[in-house]
Amino acid sequence: MTGLRFTLATLALVPILAHAAADCEAHPKEQWMKEENLKAALKDAGYTIKKFKVDGNCYEMYGHNEKGQRVEIYMDTVTGRPVKAYLD
Repeated sequence: MTGLRFTLATLALVPILAHAAADCEAHPKEQWMKEENLKAALKDAGYTIKKFKVDGNCYEMYGHNEKGQRVEIYMDTVTGRPVKAYLD
Protein backbone atom coordinates (compact mmCIF):
# COMPACT_ATOMS: atom_id res chain seq x y z
CA MET A 1 0.00 0.00 0.00
CA THR A 2 1.59 3.26 -1.05
CA GLY A 3 1.47 6.32 1.11
CA LEU A 4 1.30 4.38 4.39
CA ARG A 5 2.44 6.68 7.15
CA PHE A 6 3.57 5.02 10.32
CA THR A 7 4.11 7.68 12.95
CA LEU A 8 4.36 8.04 16.68
CA ALA A 9 1.11 9.97 16.54
CA THR A 10 -0.56 6.83 15.19
CA LEU A 11 0.96 4.74 17.95
CA ALA A 12 -0.28 7.23 20.54
CA LEU A 13 -3.81 6.13 19.69
CA VAL A 14 -3.00 2.45 20.26
CA PRO A 15 -3.14 0.92 23.74
CA ILE A 16 0.30 0.25 25.19
CA LEU A 17 -0.51 -2.62 27.52
CA ALA A 18 0.91 -5.67 29.22
CA HIS A 19 2.21 -8.21 26.74
CA ALA A 20 -0.60 -10.31 25.28
CA ALA A 21 -1.44 -11.21 21.71
CA ALA A 22 -3.43 -8.66 19.74
CA ASP A 23 -6.88 -9.36 18.34
CA CYS A 24 -6.51 -8.52 14.65
CA GLU A 25 -9.32 -8.93 12.15
CA ALA A 26 -8.94 -11.97 9.88
CA HIS A 27 -8.52 -11.12 6.19
CA PRO A 28 -8.00 -13.40 3.17
CA LYS A 29 -4.24 -13.71 2.47
CA GLU A 30 -4.63 -12.35 -1.06
CA GLN A 31 -5.71 -9.01 0.49
CA TRP A 32 -2.72 -8.71 2.82
CA MET A 33 -0.26 -5.87 2.43
CA LYS A 34 3.12 -7.08 1.23
CA GLU A 35 5.51 -7.49 4.13
CA GLU A 36 8.25 -5.56 2.34
CA ASN A 37 5.93 -2.53 1.92
CA LEU A 38 5.10 -2.44 5.62
CA LYS A 39 8.73 -2.96 6.60
CA ALA A 40 9.72 -0.06 4.33
CA ALA A 41 7.08 2.19 5.93
CA LEU A 42 8.35 1.30 9.41
CA LYS A 43 11.95 2.02 8.42
CA ASP A 44 10.93 5.32 6.80
CA ALA A 45 9.27 6.27 10.10
CA GLY A 46 12.55 5.68 11.95
CA TYR A 47 12.03 2.17 13.28
CA THR A 48 14.79 -0.45 13.35
CA ILE A 49 13.35 -3.92 12.79
CA LYS A 50 14.90 -6.83 14.66
CA LYS A 51 12.14 -9.36 13.91
CA PHE A 52 9.07 -9.20 11.68
CA LYS A 53 6.58 -12.07 11.54
CA VAL A 54 2.98 -13.15 11.19
CA ASP A 55 1.29 -13.79 14.53
CA GLY A 56 -2.20 -15.18 14.02
CA ASN A 57 -4.07 -12.55 12.00
CA CYS A 58 -1.52 -9.80 12.69
CA TYR A 59 1.84 -8.70 11.44
CA GLU A 60 4.15 -8.33 14.43
CA MET A 61 7.34 -6.30 14.63
CA TYR A 62 10.02 -6.27 17.33
CA GLY A 63 12.58 -3.53 17.20
CA HIS A 64 13.40 0.01 18.28
CA ASN A 65 11.83 3.40 17.61
CA GLU A 66 13.77 6.49 16.55
CA LYS A 67 14.47 7.26 20.24
CA GLY A 68 16.12 3.86 20.70
CA GLN A 69 13.29 2.47 22.85
CA ARG A 70 12.34 -1.18 22.38
CA VAL A 71 8.94 -1.64 20.77
CA GLU A 72 6.64 -4.50 19.87
CA ILE A 73 3.88 -3.60 17.43
CA TYR A 74 0.96 -5.69 16.16
CA MET A 75 -0.46 -4.43 12.85
CA ASP A 76 -3.48 -5.15 10.67
CA THR A 77 -2.43 -7.31 7.72
CA VAL A 78 -4.40 -5.30 5.14
CA THR A 79 -4.03 -1.69 6.27
CA GLY A 80 -0.78 -1.94 8.23
CA ARG A 81 -2.36 0.15 10.97
CA PRO A 82 -1.17 -0.59 14.53
CA VAL A 83 -3.64 -2.64 16.58
CA LYS A 84 -1.58 -2.93 19.76
CA ALA A 85 1.88 -1.76 20.78
CA TYR A 86 4.31 -2.15 23.64
CA LEU A 87 7.06 0.26 24.56
CA ASP A 88 9.89 -0.61 26.95
